[in-house]
Amino acid sequence: MSLINNIFTRFSRDLIKEVEMSHLCPMEYQVDWFNRLTWAGADTAFGKEHNFSTFCVAGAGVDSALSKKGLNHRLKAFQREVPVRRYDDFVPYIERVRRGEEFVLWNQKVQWFARSSGTSSDRSKYIPITPDSLNINHYGGFRRMLAWYVAQHPSSGVFKGKALTIGGSVQPDEMGSGGTMYGDLSAVLLMNSPFMAEIFRAPEKDIALMSNFSEKVEKICKECTSMNITNFSGVPSWNLVLLQRVLECTGKKSIREVWPSLELFMHGGIGFEPYREAFNKIIPGDGMHYLENYNASEGYFAFQDDLDIKSMLLTVNNGIFYEFIPMSIFDDVMSGKIREIPTLADVKTGENYAMVITTCGGLWRYMIGDCVQFESLYPHRIRITGRTQLYINAFGEELMISNAENALARTCNECNCSVSDFTVAPVFMELGRKGYHRWAIEFSNPPKDIEFFTSLLDRNIAHFNSDYAAKRLGNATMERLEIVSLPHGTFYKWMESRGKAGGQNKVPRLYGNMKFIDELVAL
Repeated sequence: MSLINNIFTRFSRDLIKEVEMSHLCPMEYQVDWFNRLTWAGADTAFGKEHNFSTFCVAGAGVDSALSKKGLNHRLKAFQREVPVRRYDDFVPYIERVRRGEEFVLWNQKVQWFARSSGTSSDRSKYIPITPDSLNINHYGGFRRMLAWYVAQHPSSGVFKGKALTIGGSVQPDEMGSGGTMYGDLSAVLLMNSPFMAEIFRAPEKDIALMSNFSEKVEKICKECTSMNITNFSGVPSWNLVLLQRVLECTGKKSIREVWPSLELFMHGGIGFEPYREAFNKIIPGDGMHYLENYNASEGYFAFQDDLDIKSMLLTVNNGIFYEFIPMSIFDDVMSGKIREIPTLADVKTGENYAMVITTCGGLWRYMIGDCVQFESLYPHRIRITGRTQLYINAFGEELMISNAENALARTCNECNCSVSDFTVAPVFMELGRKGYHRWAIEFSNPPKDIEFFTSLLDRNIAHFNSDYAAKRLGNATMERLEIVSLPHGTFYKWMESRGKAGGQNKVPRLYGNMKFIDELVAL
């Protein structure tokens, strides 16, 4: 282990021990955070409105006296008083915070908001970033991830060079009374990053925070290609655009020729599997690690603690209390008919859950819109299976994002091709023709036989989704899918035309009608 890794590991010893303990006893941390959060929220406007004083208790540290039995009693009262809410239900509270009112949702002054365009809505979301959510949750989650990675890879050279981050942009909040700012999460984190983190980061902050993505990429290519970049992070699709431009600017054939010490890509935001082949080609050879982490505007939730397992360890001790809605009762929970839902102590493997969070950012029983499935318990590892509003069920097929991404990744691997981006929508039944799915795909390395690729993708979806297989059997209610192959750069132009190029903006993978595909084809 190098000297700098040794120093970092020594300073991170408590975090590493905590991750080890979370494998064995995650509910002890969850009990503690339930008590901390409700106690801190009792003096807020939200807490008074929902009678927090009737069930909150003071608590700090993992204390065995705060038993699960005690939690159950308080939790039931909490669940009775506080309904599960979507973002739109929080808007009146958040607008009060944006106007400068204090202690509305959390007992700290809020100066930052993470603006997220959302994946399933055209309306921007403004998520309060409190000092606690910034330091305990977002930075805390990243520190745990990095500490664990270095502990598992003692010969790592991540600290021997720079970390490349694209970043978003920030601006003053026009609704605020002065002093408040908003931007996408990556920009908020950059603006508040500790001094020591800046030593290891590139490019310069003024470049990383540029609002024009194309200009930012050009500046990064000029400034960073001569640096020793050892790791980078962000959304796979935008980073792939950057890496391809780096090769064009340098005239090199692979990123290894530009940054020979590159070893780690910490990715999130969208599924990585459809992009894996493209990254393997642009960064060839051994020694490159791909580490998934689950970090949204609302919180840092999980990271890949074992790179040989394609699931992520839920972070249970960084300012979040989790609940999980079985999708079988989702509508009843969201309508308020059912208030009591499982906590981490009650989940099962193999079942789809909508994740509900209570956070030190003042989000109380907030349904973030992601569906997760537990791959293992003790340790509690999850994978993201889709969005509660982003799936296609036009013909009873219940296609989730994970089905689409896994099938596409397998098909690309079998056909030795790769994609840059894609989206899927249903084409509804017409007289004389059954319905089917239309895939708009931009290939970075197209298949030699698109007809064979189409049939194979159709079969692979059926492999991952039994409902799809049943509908496709004998063309019962669905015909084979159709592929529209789009020219290089189409998705980028489309996202740019919508003001959503770069940052944490994501292409909607599944959509309930042809609106997006029609717009793409029209470009």
